[in-house]
Amino acid sequence: MTARKPAGHDGHSHGKSSAEEQSVLFDTSPSAHPPMATAVDDKVGHRQRLRDRFRAGGAVAVPDYELLEMILFRVFPRGDTKPIAKKLMAQFGSFAEVVSAPPERLKEIAGVGDRAVDELKLIKAAAERLTRGAIANKPALSSWSGVLDYLRLAQGFDMREQFRILFLDKKNYLLADEVQGHGTVDHTPVYVREVVKRALELSSSAIILVHNHPSGDPTPSRADIDMTKLIMDAGRPLGIMVHDHVIVGRNGHASFKALRLI
Repeated sequence: MTARKPAGHDGHSHGKSSAEEQSVLFDTSPSAHPPMATAVDDKVGHRQRLRDRFRAGGAVAVPDYELLEMILFRVFPRGDTKPIAKKLMAQFGSFAEVVSAPPERLKEIAGVGDRAVDELKLIKAAAERLTRGAIANKPALSSWSGVLDYLRLAQGFDMREQFRILFLDKKNYLLADEVQGHGTVDHTPVYVREVVKRALELSSSAIILVHNHPSGDPTPSRADIDMTKLIMDAGRPLGIMVHDHVIVGRNGHASFKALRLI
């Protein structure tokens, strides 16, 4: 019996040419490219639609995750930023908590690196600068709602406690805004002598004490109340008054003056 030669291996053009085979394997025909181009066009179109909506309606026209998407456009000029934005929101819960989160926590999200962290921290710094500017040239007690907005933004969402002091002059204008110490998730050491000493250095006649509760609950603890009393007792003979002690957290704020604790 004569063996049959496999088709295409007899030296004749029974099968496809090598060029035709390559065209099939790698799909180099023009019709192979539109799906990829369409995907790119969709991303570009999505970004433009977000920008148009933002321009037309401002921040209220876009939810928090889309605002994060837009912030990350500069970091990922061609990538899809929606998945990263949604992961950030799912992990931290709100826009404010995302921009306030520690860099190392932010980097736990896949795709978030130094550049993304820089962009998020830039947004927080800009917001703080705006709110602080609104109270810098006004008596603190006459623009109290603005003071509270600034304090909550500055440290209300932080994951570690920090102790801040607003130093005021005789007319209650802001002389200095200083963080005196950083602590743990539930404690910050406060040195009464250092608080009074710094007020004297600045010729400050009144101060507002501030710290945050990372738990979110701003309710004063017994230790908070005792520490405030010590500072008041040390400052009073030297003409330094404690106008208020404000505790801020994710769930709001507590004012010692409003609670009649001072």
